[in-house]
Amino acid sequence: MPSPSRSRAGRRAGPALFAAAAAVAGLVLAGLPATASQAADQESCRPDGLYRTPGVDVPYCSAYDADGREKMGADHPRRVIGYFTGWRTGKDGKPAYLASDIPWDKVTHINYAFAHVDGAHKLSVGSDTAANPATGMTWPGVEGAEMDPGLPYKGHFNLLNKFKKQHPDVKTMISVGGWAETGGYFADDGTRVDSGGFYSMATNADGSVNQAGIDTFADSAVDFVRTYGFNGVDIDYEYPTTMKDAGNPLDWSFANGRRAGLVKGYAALMKTLREKLDRAGAADGKHYLLSVAAPSSGYLLRGMETFQVQKYLDYVNIMSYDLHGAWNEYVGPNASLFDDGKDAELAAANVYGSQQYGGIGYLNTDWAYHYFRGSMPAGRINIGLPYYTRGHKNVQGGTDGLWGKAAASTCPAGSGLTKCGDGAVGIDNLWHDKDDNGKESPAGSNPMWHAKNLEKGIVGDYVTRYGFPADTRLTGTYARKYDSTLVAPWLWNAEKKVFLSTEDEQSVAAKADYVVDRGIGGTMVWELAGDYGWNAAKGQYETGDTLTSLMYGKFKSASPYGAKVSNAPLPDKAVDIGVEFGEFKLGDSNYPITPKVKITNNTKTALPGGTEFRFDYSTAAPGNASDQSGFGTKVISSDHTGSNVGGLKGDFHRVSLKLPAWQTLAPGASVELSFNYYLPVSTPWNWTVDIAGTTYALAGNLARGTTVVEPGSGTGPTPGPTGPTPDPTGPTPTPGACAPPAWSAASAYGGGSTVSHKGHSWKSKWWTKGEEPGSTGEWGVWQDLGAC
Repeated sequence: MPSPSRSRAGRRAGPALFAAAAAVAGLVLAGLPATASQAADQESCRPDGLYRTPGVDVPYCSAYDADGREKMGADHPRRVIGYFTGWRTGKDGKPAYLASDIPWDKVTHINYAFAHVDGAHKLSVGSDTAANPATGMTWPGVEGAEMDPGLPYKGHFNLLNKFKKQHPDVKTMISVGGWAETGGYFADDGTRVDSGGFYSMATNADGSVNQAGIDTFADSAVDFVRTYGFNGVDIDYEYPTTMKDAGNPLDWSFANGRRAGLVKGYAALMKTLREKLDRAGAADGKHYLLSVAAPSSGYLLRGMETFQVQKYLDYVNIMSYDLHGAWNEYVGPNASLFDDGKDAELAAANVYGSQQYGGIGYLNTDWAYHYFRGSMPAGRINIGLPYYTRGHKNVQGGTDGLWGKAAASTCPAGSGLTKCGDGAVGIDNLWHDKDDNGKESPAGSNPMWHAKNLEKGIVGDYVTRYGFPADTRLTGTYARKYDSTLVAPWLWNAEKKVFLSTEDEQSVAAKADYVVDRGIGGTMVWELAGDYGWNAAKGQYETGDTLTSLMYGKFKSASPYGAKVSNAPLPDKAVDIGVEFGEFKLGDSNYPITPKVKITNNTKTALPGGTEFRFDYSTAAPGNASDQSGFGTKVISSDHTGSNVGGLKGDFHRVSLKLPAWQTLAPGASVELSFNYYLPVSTPWNWTVDIAGTTYALAGNLARGTTVVEPGSGTGPTPGPTGPTPDPTGPTPTPGACAPPAWSAASAYGGGSTVSHKGHSWKSKWWTKGEEPGSTGEWGVWQDLGAC
């Protein structure tokens, strides 16, 4: 499966076809000590599942309400996050997109793309010169682009803050990285510096965490948001995954040797950023946001373990696009909402025929949303929409090109590929990048306003600014097609055999309804400059806000988003029992996915043998998780079974596992089991444990409103919502009445046979003879079913 990201057009994009793409903010408030009641009040606003920085009274209520939902203005119950790129300045003769072009009343957050990690591991946008788009450039004579003279810098940052004064509910984030600047950065002269970027800042060459580099970066990030008036930091690290050759080929020399440590470095980076932003926020009297642009690719996520960073994030923005494109020959939608069971790329990999995969197609927005929903409230997740196209030429087969093939004879220089797809070019590739030889990279990449003109047979007057003659004529007809199962439109030119995957009012309306109906936090778009509007005077589509306004209209009267991780009430008493997933295999050796699950008893009470734990994991993976460690791991309920054609119908599988009957877990002790599943999941969540007939939550859920207690201490924790947890294997046998026949040393027993011996029932895992129950240990043939 490809490892695409998002389109990266313009100078900062580089060869990105295969993107598998202080004073200013106001006076700093004195850090006054908080009273206990103030701290309690702030905790009441903390979002469910968000990490608490120890010893810091984080001012959550500056950004969140008493239900832990983000405050974004009365008409914005859901997010509309737009990426605003720094390179569309108009200085190159192509259409500009400036802060004055942003539909400020329709968006909730603006992510400025991009800052980078410089050679000293600091957050930077380059030298502070008059040519710097972020801090120095000006646009004399351009209406709306007049500088605010009260700010000590110019450029995009000046304009963003000027308009924020007029729209105080809109938040701005500095986005760091991107496809082209994850492992390096562009110097002031436009050349790329291969510095290692995130890869070397967060992870040392031996795979260990580079905490010194992380601290330097995080300190610089705090200074940066204070200096330039940002509300937080958005990390676009592409990608901290163990999958070999993932990300930009220019970065492989740094990334591939560090693969084993990238996930740990990523987690350390996000934890450090969270804590340093929280400390700064406590001093400044405002909560600073932290978000990431996360991949939607099941291939990339398989190498990101269980995505252990979500607890540090205010929200995650899913890059649920670039799901198909010219990095391979399979012709399909850029960003379909659902699977249709016919994805040619998945079919070629036998995903639909694999019983272990459960027929689940994982190249669609709905799958990616459910992956993150397994460990986050719906309201802390935003789905991504592309305001650009992807496309192929010379498409063979398929239905109007859909699920056809288009293989290329050669691949762009620097792409790192030896086999790729035949991407559309020329008038069908307006927003193209260039390869290492300076040639056009075939991709079918266009702003959506250009795609609308193609659909209507219009040659816009802007084409001359992209190097086309004024008398350019279109060949063939670009017929709009739509698949309601996928929720995906495209343009099909039968004469040219060109397929361009698009978005328009119909698909965006359906995705907005999906967000509203499921309580999702909102949407994120790459990038704002691709939206369209109709210019009646010129008779053509140009940059506008049609799609963004449509989402705003859908969201402004929506109900509040989902603010809880669990769909069912959890116990309000929690115990300190730690659960950690680790020892993941690397790269293509990680199928099936078999991490070790380590359970650590941090309470002062010993857990008896048979203690039951329950947890949820996402329906993005089939309900066939198991273990081979004698813990009896089993899926006891599922919100979804079968394929995911048309969407997954629920969020969670509920799992039960028990300490082996013979094994107690003393205070401070740990036990491990081997967990087994087949499609990637984010960190299993909503844990409970039954101790002496009382159900507790686990402190690691970070749930709102829970109190951490010692089992059985004080007034006693309250039982779970349904009382003590029943045993899914059946009723507990009456003591002294062992129903199974007594074990005999002379008898042979097949797998699954049940016997009684020394007051316990035992079940054989495989054929055995002469091995006494109770003598074979946890890994042996006999599983202890408990006293009888």
